[in-house]
Amino acid sequence: MNRALDQLVRRRAEFACEYCGLAQRFSRLKFSIDHVIASQHKGLTIEHNLALASPFCNLHKGPNIAGIDPQTKRMVRLFHPRKDVWKKHFQWNGSMVVGFTDIARATIAVLAMNHPAQTAIRSTLTDAGELPG
Repeated sequence: MNRALDQLVRRRAEFACEYCGLAQRFSRLKFSIDHVIASQHKGLTIEHNLALASPFCNLHKGPNIAGIDPQTKRMVRLFHPRKDVWKKHFQWNGSMVVGFTDIARATIAVLAMNHPAQTAIRSTLTDAGELPG
């Protein structure tokens, strides 16, 4: 990926993970450019298929494009930062990310967005007056 495309993705995301909302400035690790549709699924390295992802979200998402909604037990596609609006699928409840659509619930499960390590980070940030993203 060329530097210009890398920088475009980072700026467009305002240097925050497009899945969990964590800002890059709160991580010692550099955030990754994620292929929303993985290369192995014929996803292209183009602006519309790229999203900024925290190391935790990127590791858990991997090449996944779908997951099981824990509520309905149905397989659904994951949240797509270029097609979906975060606030239409997710909301905050303290340091927890809550999903009110099948897409959000599956994404939360696959990306382990409410893993204790992640909620601890968000709780610390909330206590410090900072919000994720």
